[in-house]
Amino acid sequence: MKGTNLGEFEELVLLVVLILQDDAYVLRIKDEVYSQIKRNVAMGALHSTLSRLEKKGFLASEMLGATKERGGRRKRIYQLTGVGKQVLKDAKEQRQMLWNQVPDYAL
Repeated sequence: MKGTNLGEFEELVLLVVLILQDDAYVLRIKDEVYSQIKRNVAMGALHSTLSRLEKKGFLASEMLGATKERGGRRKRIYQLTGVGKQVLKDAKEQRQMLWNQVPDYAL
């Protein structure tokens, strides 16, 4: 696929959204990135990355209704599209192909 290369952070965000499934909203994604790899992410950087991934067609989102727990605020849930899953799978295969060629003595 032309033009579907992922940056490292984009790939990370897609993976976390895939892990979280129906619980993939901005604050939860941010917390999961920190929990999994101890990387602090600025909310602005995360919002712009999610927006960019949605524009590329790799993510879709929907607003859920307001809840008492959130002080009456709504929450946007993200999920991977079919194209997003394929791009992520392709990235995994490319990386694995390269890792498979690294000689044991090189590490």
